[in-house]
Amino acid sequence: MFLQVLNPMGWDAFGLPAENAAIERALDPEEWTKSNIQSMREQLDSLGLCFNWDREVTTCLPDYYRWTQFLFVKLFEAGLAYQKEAVVNWDPVDQTVLADEQVDEAGRSWRSGALVEQKLLKQWFIKTTNYAKPLLDALAELPEWYGVKGMQANWIGECSGCFFQFQLKLDGEETGETLEAYTPAPEGVFGAAYVSILPSHRLLHGSSRLKTALSRAQQHGRDCLTEVTARSVFTGREVPVVISAQAEFQGHLDAVIGIPDLNKEDAVVASVLSLQWPSVLQTQEDQSQTLLNSAEFTGLSREEAFDSITQKAREMKAGGHLTSSKLRDWLISRQRYWGTPIPVIHCGSCGPVAVPEEELPVTLPKVALTGKGASPLQSAQEWIRCTCPRCKGPAQRETDTMDTFVDSSWYYFRYTDPHNQTSPFERSLADHWLPVDVYIGGKEHAVMHLYYARFLSHFCRDQGMVSYREPFRKLLVQGLIKGQTFRCADSGQYLKREEIDLSGSDPVVSGTGGAVQVSWEKMSKSKHNGLDPQEVVEQYGIDTVRLFILYAAPPEQDILWDVKTDALPGVLRWQSRLWSLVTKLREARQAGGTPDPSTLNKRERTAAHKIWESKNYAIQEVTGHFTEDFLLNAAISRLMGLSNTLAQASAGVILHSVEFEEALAALCVMTAPMAPHLASELWTGLCGVRNPQCKLLCERGNVLQQAWPTIDPQYLETPDTLEVAVRINNKVCGSVSVPRQVAQDAQQVRELVLASPLGVRLLGDRIIKKAILSPRTALINFLVEE
Repeated sequence: MFLQVLNPMGWDAFGLPAENAAIERALDPEEWTKSNIQSMREQLDSLGLCFNWDREVTTCLPDYYRWTQFLFVKLFEAGLAYQKEAVVNWDPVDQTVLADEQVDEAGRSWRSGALVEQKLLKQWFIKTTNYAKPLLDALAELPEWYGVKGMQANWIGECSGCFFQFQLKLDGEETGETLEAYTPAPEGVFGAAYVSILPSHRLLHGSSRLKTALSRAQQHGRDCLTEVTARSVFTGREVPVVISAQAEFQGHLDAVIGIPDLNKEDAVVASVLSLQWPSVLQTQEDQSQTLLNSAEFTGLSREEAFDSITQKAREMKAGGHLTSSKLRDWLISRQRYWGTPIPVIHCGSCGPVAVPEEELPVTLPKVALTGKGASPLQSAQEWIRCTCPRCKGPAQRETDTMDTFVDSSWYYFRYTDPHNQTSPFERSLADHWLPVDVYIGGKEHAVMHLYYARFLSHFCRDQGMVSYREPFRKLLVQGLIKGQTFRCADSGQYLKREEIDLSGSDPVVSGTGGAVQVSWEKMSKSKHNGLDPQEVVEQYGIDTVRLFILYAAPPEQDILWDVKTDALPGVLRWQSRLWSLVTKLREARQAGGTPDPSTLNKRERTAAHKIWESKNYAIQEVTGHFTEDFLLNAAISRLMGLSNTLAQASAGVILHSVEFEEALAALCVMTAPMAPHLASELWTGLCGVRNPQCKLLCERGNVLQQAWPTIDPQYLETPDTLEVAVRINNKVCGSVSVPRQVAQDAQQVRELVLASPLGVRLLGDRIIKKAILSPRTALINFLVEE
């Protein structure tokens, strides 16, 4: 069976690292980025990696970010992209805003290492909280998101409440200001007595017209009633705005709805401030509760009202989207140059207006970069000045650019239709290829990239652009290849290796002698701990490097890049052994004439049968590792086992047996995806002395064009037995022989073990909680009560 395989490659090419590197070198970021892409593509080619290069995408090219801007406009038109003042994380070194996820536990920037400051700025957000509950619920559809699913669920949190929209008034007059406030009990919204904001809220610190009135009422450490009122868009009721005595609310909230009937603390605040509120709950004789004074929802149970009120609020665009108290909207604006321009025009009459689709892309102008101060695009006055698409009056372009996570949140769609000039992608092509069958990515993306990608996919489905909600069916969460990293102990700044004095017992900063923190971290340009693959290839060879990376650890584990390990010598020895096996066969054929299996004696036939068994077992195991668990290190180990069996073959078996030749052919084909150059040479050598009786050796095509080996039917029917190790509560207790053909059936193996003398003696009177079979290691573990 042949499958259509799409294995594309693209370049996430915008962002701070490229901009900073270009500034350091006095280069244009575009020039710097394109040269790096060319270099990296050459490196990938040198490693013998096979990608669909005709589907290559580059996020910094206008033919890609045109459609990033298109999707932003769709979000803007749907009310999901908005601008507001917010207290943000400010990197004083890179002079830009950071998302919460980009600040480490020590409060430092993930890139520059600088201590992050809090700053109030007008920022662009994507309202991802509107999708929190659907994104949380849909995780149940992703059984093969091992590990990451729990991390993302924890990140989203329990979606048990929602925000409601309020319009703010002062002295009875509309101010044009709006406020979102959260409640964990939306069914009680008709019983609101007030809306409470934190002393750190933007209304008290930004450019709000209400700042003076609110500040006038504020008293530190007290709940303060203000002159400002908030009219609920949903209920139509007007309640006062209170400045809270608390320094923080639960999670990341900065505005909450006070509902005294549902919360004792809210009732205390309302009573102290002499506020009135309607009762909205009535307890029935059976202790159930129903709603009072809640318009058409009166009489409903709390559970019914919860669903009905939130649904109606969503229909009215007044809130009601279930989310958690700890989740924030996605902050996407950055005060830097090298990013996708936000396609918005600011008009004094019309406010923010999206750039019309026919005027996309909004391309980046050429500017002089210094890396300091305000957004570099603010210096491009000719570019900034424009005409409002709506009223045709004078206007200005937005000068912030998008976070690079926006670019990478939809690239999988573009891979399906990379040359489309009229839309981001054709729905029929996206539906044909998606969801992605296997997505390879690290756990570091669990709460950022993968969350944003899922959000964009859900949004595109709601827009009728695709049929599927979830973009990635199965995750292969690989570990990182880490490099040795040096940071200044005082500033946290990452240092280059040449800036470190390694002559003493402890590394210090060259010149100053300052203390240095040494760790192993993900290889990154910003951390100065990367390694040029070409240097390693030139030293060890392409296939050796490929095999070393795959053999050094299971995919999910990290590799500390230090070739002074047992893995490298083992890989080198194995390649030599493979070469030796083919050489032995060629020499035997060239010296011994035509192969004749009938000349094999009994001992040689037994050895040939063992090779046949080893071949089939290897095919079974390696195929499973390639298609199911992706344990390529285990696949290499199994292939090494097969090569060890072949190495024990006598001269007669090598010359005359079909089993030896077919096993060696299968070994070459299964090695080819991991070491294609070596396998190709071995295959050519095998074909030169081909035995016509060997079915696996094809005269046409190279090794990569051969069919994948399959298990011989007789192997599955063979009544031979297999020794299964038995453990009880993880302690080895012996082994039991079971028929090979049932060795993978957990229930049958369990029954056979329990019926065996060992099982009767050790498990006969025990309460078995669970029996876990590991077919690959021929082991069954009984968990029993002590």
